[in-house]
Amino acid sequence: MTQTSNRFFDEAARLMNDAAGVAQGVRREFDTMLRHQAERILGDLDVVKREEFEAVKEMARLAREENEVLKTRIAALEAKVEAGVKPAETKFAAGSGEGTSGQA
Repeated sequence: MTQTSNRFFDEAARLMNDAAGVAQGVRREFDTMLRHQAERILGDLDVVKREEFEAVKEMARLAREENEVLKTRIAALEAKVEAGVKPAETKFAAGSGEGTSGQA
């Protein structure tokens, strides 16, 4: 009878191991399904990815810095104009002779 009892316990242990393996497989499958479903829902909502957000945030920061520099330059030029000093003329300004339509 000891052989029968051992065989029963061996079969029961194997069955429990198989059940545990199946449970782990079901859990992995559930996690995968849940992840895909969440990604689909977020894709439908047009949610921005972190990398894209950070890139746009950096672009906005650089644009703000450039705007501050340009504001300073404009203020300096306006101060010169108000003081009666003309800004430096470009090579295409009147009187330089370049870029006029009367050239042959």
